[in-house]
Amino acid sequence: MRPLTEEESKAVFAKLANYIGKNIVHLIDRQDEPHCFRLQKDRVFYVSESSMKLAISVARPNLISLGTCFGKFTKSGKFKLHITALDYLAQYAKYKVWIKPNGEMPFLYGNHVLKAHLGRITEDTPEHQGVVVFSMNDIPLGFGVTARSTVDTRKLDPTAIIVFHQADVGEYLRDEETLF
Repeated sequence: MRPLTEEESKAVFAKLANYIGKNIVHLIDRQDEPHCFRLQKDRVFYVSESSMKLAISVARPNLISLGTCFGKFTKSGKFKLHITALDYLAQYAKYKVWIKPNGEMPFLYGNHVLKAHLGRITEDTPEHQGVVVFSMNDIPLGFGVTARSTVDTRKLDPTAIIVFHQADVGEYLRDEETLF
């Protein structure tokens, strides 16, 4: 595991800022124990510094995973968030969307969120902003990007797309072989 380079850090923090905004500070400067981001085989891990120091004794080829996988770098150099980062995104999310029970299954199968399935949305959510999708019981289901702003959603018909699907907890089953 190695630290992220300057370009890699910018890519990771830019993607995270789209979802949690200035709350990125809470990821690094935690009250309990400092955490950091590390890279292992094109995957970015969020690791406590004490666990990272213990992992130094393990050879790189033998180390498969450590901490929480936040995402991976594609071959073109772009950073893609994984569903495994959902717990942290949900905790620090700036904008949130709640969907009705009849919209949960279509979202968990990988479909976009339609206006008919929309329960609530955070006020003043801008267009193309990263949001965390919750059930009406405040259970995080996944995350996506808004297709329209909060103001524009009121004027749309029920079949219009509100949130573009990025990742959902159904990926644990659908992409079981390739996720880790």
